[in-house]
Amino acid sequence: MASDTLSYWDACRRGELLIQRCAACDRRVHLPAPECPHCGGADLPYEPVSGEGTVHTFTVVHRSFVPEFRGREPYVLAWIDLPEGARAFGRVVDCPPERVRIGMPVRVTFIDDLPQWRPA
Repeated sequence: MASDTLSYWDACRRGELLIQRCAACDRRVHLPAPECPHCGGADLPYEPVSGEGTVHTFTVVHRSFVPEFRGREPYVLAWIDLPEGARAFGRVVDCPPERVRIGMPVRVTFIDDLPQWRPA
């Protein structure tokens, strides 16, 4: 079933990034979804992607309202354009916030089984 995200999380634990491809319209979908946001299709198999991308946009968080992130400030949250045609979300790590730039090449890394992004 397309809404099952177990494959996605299993891949993250292995250090592999998967995204869905809609069988109806051939568009990529990320974050995992039960139906395609473009055409409503429900057949969304997971496929591996390169793990490379570029920063589309970002924000530097100086005051976190999420208890798990308090004390880690400042940190960078970013949308990443993948060459496969989807956009992924995550923290930019291993880079001071003042060095993050739109268009910066990044590569996926996994911290606590979550996809994060580091400079390429």
